[in-house]
Amino acid sequence: MATSPTAPAGVFDLVILGGGSGGYACALRAAQLGMQVALVEQDKLGGTCLHRGCIPTKALLHAAEVADTARHGAAIGVHTTLESIDLSRVLTYQRGVVGRLYKGLQGLVAAAGVTLIEGRGVLADAHTIRVGEREVRGRHTVLATGSRPKVLPGLTIGGRIVTSDEALQLTEVPDRVVVLGGGVIGVEFASVFASFGAQVTVVEALPRLVPAEEPSISAALERAFRKRKITVRAGVRFAGATQDDKGVRVSLEGADPIDADLLLVAVGRGPVSDGIGYADAGVTLDRGLVVTDERLRTSVADVYAVGDLVPGLQLAHRGFAHGIFVAEEIAGLSPAPVRDELIPKVTYCEPEIASVGLGEEAARAAYGDVTTYDYNLGGNGKSQILGTQGFVRLIRRVDGPVVGIHMIGARVGEQIGEAQLIVSWEAHPEDVATAIHAHPTQNEALGEAHLALAGKPLHAHA
Repeated sequence: MATSPTAPAGVFDLVILGGGSGGYACALRAAQLGMQVALVEQDKLGGTCLHRGCIPTKALLHAAEVADTARHGAAIGVHTTLESIDLSRVLTYQRGVVGRLYKGLQGLVAAAGVTLIEGRGVLADAHTIRVGEREVRGRHTVLATGSRPKVLPGLTIGGRIVTSDEALQLTEVPDRVVVLGGGVIGVEFASVFASFGAQVTVVEALPRLVPAEEPSISAALERAFRKRKITVRAGVRFAGATQDDKGVRVSLEGADPIDADLLLVAVGRGPVSDGIGYADAGVTLDRGLVVTDERLRTSVADVYAVGDLVPGLQLAHRGFAHGIFVAEEIAGLSPAPVRDELIPKVTYCEPEIASVGLGEEAARAAYGDVTTYDYNLGGNGKSQILGTQGFVRLIRRVDGPVVGIHMIGARVGEQIGEAQLIVSWEAHPEDVATAIHAHPTQNEALGEAHLALAGKPLHAHA
């Protein structure tokens, strides 16, 4: 990673520790607001999202979609066949996408005049980051060191036991894969491996997949996975794993072991906060997460934290929003706080899941009685063309605004923009029903759902 010229003499307005989504977003916005900014990064600018998360995994998922399209072409009269998966070539494609974005990001940071400092930073005090023998001082400090894959106690990563980091570097598709964890990362990789031809089993200790989503969404995903011949073992706890040259054996509590060629550990991500001076500098931590108020201020004056370090959703776009918020807060613009319930979520398995706002249980806890409506994609022309199944679920306060939108089906992630506007702007179904949605599009399903909830369904039953 190239390092910009030596920082000017004196103190920066802002020093940011960590160049991932939250860190570089904060740096760019602060520079736009006229601040002198130093950005400290020990690895590559862009962090997990660009190099080991969002972008490379979604490149794999696109390759998986192409594989499925080729495999099923004959069903619509296009006689294609899937000969094989050349994972080395897939990785070349993936790295090309990452490389182009990385180069563009480096150019943005350089053009903004941000001083990029390469090296491992340690928080020495509220206004000092130590990078090797150098001390980088700032009037304000932002902690943005992100997260890393969690590993269960007693489980050693290596060989046939991998996390998402190592899975992104595989050069051959394993025949049999066990995915430990049925959250977002787990179901996305399960989807990829199944599309690439592997026999996949997902093991989840909780009673259902994607437990942060609506129960009906989880049930629909499990049905879709079983149709794709992905085995789901929900409500089953992991007991241990052993490996040798022939494979890995995954032991489960109260169930028969599973033999596989690869065990992917996808049990979530934990904060990167140990050994870099946070606690010594007086920053309050809770299980490694940095405790902040709604304005992302830590327990130490002039020190803020953003992104995966802060309890809540672990999403790159949350990091972007946090970074922009903190820059504007320091500049005195008094921005509105970032609210987790208004952050859109997309899970890019097949079928995709997208949601924003409250689920039914949370909505009832917050508002008492609520009204729900599920619009089945069976009535949506474009969904039928694509051959996908699923639904759009709306949750509204009685005679009030829509407070939650939840979707499952192929490509529904592309519909989350309008859904976010509806929830964020506290729109009533009657407001959305007046908007004309283009036909035939999947976006039309959002319009149809609101028409129905407003009492005037078109391609749906009342």
